Amino acid sequence: MNRYIAVDLGAESGRVILGTIDDEKLTLEELHRFPNTPVRTPAGLHWDILRLFHEIQSGLAVAGRERKVALDGIGVDTWGVDFGLVGRDGSLVASPVHYRDSRNDGMLERTFAAVPREEIFAHTGIQFMQFNTLCQLYAMKLAGSPALEAAERLLMVPDLLNYWLTGVQANELTDASTTQFYNPIRKGWAGELFERLGLPQRILGEIVYPGTLLGPLVPHVAEAAGMGPVPVYATASHDTAAAVAAVPAEGENWCYISSGTWSLMGLELPEPVVNEDSLAWNLTNEIGYGGSVRLLKNIAGLWLLQECRRAWAVEGVEYSYEELARLAGEAAPFKAVIQPDAFLHPGRLPSRIAEWCRTAGQTPPETPGEFARTILESLALRYRQVLEGLEAVSGRQVKVIHIVGGGSRNAVLNQFVADATRRIVVAGPAEATAAGNVMVQAIGSGRFAGLKEARSVLRRSADLKLIESRPSGAWDDAYARFCGLPAGN
Repeated sequence: MNRYIAVDLGAESGRVILGTIDDEKLTLEELHRFPNTPVRTPAGLHWDILRLFHEIQSGLAVAGRERKVALDGIGVDTWGVDFGLVGRDGSLVASPVHYRDSRNDGMLERTFAAVPREEIFAHTGIQFMQFNTLCQLYAMKLAGSPALEAAERLLMVPDLLNYWLTGVQANELTDASTTQFYNPIRKGWAGELFERLGLPQRILGEIVYPGTLLGPLVPHVAEAAGMGPVPVYATASHDTAAAVAAVPAEGENWCYISSGTWSLMGLELPEPVVNEDSLAWNLTNEIGYGGSVRLLKNIAGLWLLQECRRAWAVEGVEYSYEELARLAGEAAPFKAVIQPDAFLHPGRLPSRIAEWCRTAGQTPPETPGEFARTILESLALRYRQVLEGLEAVSGRQVKVIHIVGGGSRNAVLNQFVADATRRIVVAGPAEATAAGNVMVQAIGSGRFAGLKEARSVLRRSADLKLIESRPSGAWDDAYARFCGLPAGN
């Protein structure tokens, strides 16, 4: 029996999860859950990183002091692109800023003014989003940030947390590949971009592979948690990389959707695809476990539903996600279609969706069920559009779509995806990110020989649901309407 802790931080909440591998099956148990609430200050919207580290230590104490579990490893995964800056003395000189902060507005255009879009893509193969790490750093440069001048090392959010757990500063590969200054062809930092943008190359540290042993817990953390020198691994620390490692797929004719706050839809390939076609589709080449490439697209996922739910709660009406899925299933189809990627910033989302629909010449949704159905149908249509791009760029024909992550529990959305794309959908595991986190640690510790063996264990462990497509001309008509909408990202 082997036991590992997966620290899994998402945009809404964080969890400390115990993964147990026994009898060739994986079981996951949530030990501690906590909210991940950003903090707005006069300087912008920040992640409450010290609070998050405190909560991680509380979760470790549940395992060590309360449960007295003997652990084989600990690994941290989070969202990508965001970072902390560390000074010469190891102190935090710039707390991670939230990727939705307004400092990123207009930064793509300002970055392109310094280095052409085509040149950036040739170096990095990364899709263009205004909150990519490259744009965030350039925003700091243009603002004359004293923190950037004082920084000695850039640590992505999981790297920063690993540093506080172990005392080791390193940049894990899968998360480094989200920055838009990692070159997937040369397999190293794209230092030329830093030079062109006047950014300090000294902050770029050693890149380590997922599964690398970083070291034991530092003594004060181990003592507080009631543990010994438990090994900490650089797992697939970008949460999408961890989730894709847990896709229970076989063969090649499949794609994945890591469904949660964001929807990450893509293929697992042996080599990056950096050419005019992938640039035209604004696809990204991020690195997965074992050096694989995640050719994918970021899509504004169930965050739209989360934001609507939050807005209705402020008005005094609470809806569970299960209730919203039920109301969506009961609402009339295709009252309106929206471009999900048109909504980046938080706040007043129901009213903004309604206004967007009116501007696009559509009758806006009115009831919570209509809003929920509009969001879920539009996500499914966006998946169909992205699937066409992935097939065109890669030359692969996708027969099965694996939906993993928390969104795989949404049976209404899963059926919409099958119907819109006319593909078989396999839903699960819902805890793909934590499962992938644990499995990469298990490979790093020698418990598994590689990803193939780990995925076979996941197939035996997960509750998978197969959804057949129900082809309908109504979906084709809706897709034609969708393709006529103003373009998103």
